[in-house]
Amino acid sequence: MTLDRAAPNAAAAAPMVTATIGVGSESNAVAVSPLTGDVYVTNFSDGTVSVISGRTHTITATIPVGACPVGMAVSPLTGDVYVTNFDDGTVSVISGGTHTVSATIPVGTSPDVVAVSPLTGDVYVTNFDDGTVSVISSRTNTITATIPVGTSPDVVAANPLTGTVYVTSISDGTVSVISGRTNTVSATILVGNGPVGVAVSPLTGTVYVASISDGTVSVISGRTNTVTATILVGNGPVGVAVSPLTGTVYVANVNDGTVSVITG
Repeated sequence: MTLDRAAPNAAAAAPMVTATIGVGSESNAVAVSPLTGDVYVTNFSDGTVSVISGRTHTITATIPVGACPVGMAVSPLTGDVYVTNFDDGTVSVISGGTHTVSATIPVGTSPDVVAVSPLTGDVYVTNFDDGTVSVISSRTNTITATIPVGTSPDVVAANPLTGTVYVTSISDGTVSVISGRTNTVSATILVGNGPVGVAVSPLTGTVYVASISDGTVSVISGRTNTVTATILVGNGPVGVAVSPLTGTVYVANVNDGTVSVITG
């Protein structure tokens, strides 16, 4: 008798583009709601956010926001979307249920990147031109703190286990550590030249900072707030991400078209 068996080493289907969706002008940031699967895209020149259904891959809404939207984050607790409007110093709050703007919050000058703490729900906004971070309560959509950090704060990331927040300041080569309990700076750490990317390992709490100007990644202990290693990567590292499954770190190098993989 002959049994039909799938070949044990049969190759999986190669990844491929299955849809191309027209959105607005100069689409910039993209975020996916962990609650609904909806996809949100900021359109810098249009002053809008496009909403894409994760099921049908079609545009379901186009939402007017502020001037020059750049950064965006979705709250994993409420599904609300926070959009930084770089040219008018505001954050637009989009209801994840109705896809309408429920609040417009004045923040600092040139708000850039935004992150939501999955532990507390607080929203952290880097204000690039005034050296501060605005903290927004997701319960009330009001500013609860304005925190002085380094010069030209750019990227922000939160530790999902402790609520500690890390902010890179590109012009002075530092990372500001913000306590999620007190929303004050608890440490300032010198890293590489031009830090622009930051990510936190959800497994170990280790922080990885990509510095574009010297081609390095600084490794920071989440327990001691000290640099434990400086790793040479590719040319112009900007983006960094940590796998929540393996702890492997991936670094995108903008100037040589490579990704550096860091393990261990």
